[in-house]
Amino acid sequence: MRPRRDDESLVDVLDVLLRDGAILRADVIVSVAEIPLVGIKLTAAIAGMETMNEYGLFEDWDAHRRMAAADRRTHYDDPDSELEDLTELGVGRSHDEQTARNEADE
Repeated sequence: MRPRRDDESLVDVLDVLLRDGAILRADVIVSVAEIPLVGIKLTAAIAGMETMNEYGLFEDWDAHRRMAAADRRTHYDDPDSELEDLTELGVGRSHDEQTARNEADE
């Protein structure tokens, strides 16, 4: 039996990894002359964002992103606020007008 490359197996592994997730743990001890100097404990969770949220990871991040998206939607629903923001950035003004406004602000 000869080894063969199967692209479908990689897709299956990625599917399981994103759907179910995996936790990798590693303990590293750096020592010199058999004297331990530094200890490192590493833990990494790898999964799709939906799976991470199901397990309670990234809840704060998810809540923050959802609130930011809701704020953007309400901001863009108000056409006057977008026009004010563009005016503050100097959109629609000539260079001379913008320079005069910057000097007046100082």
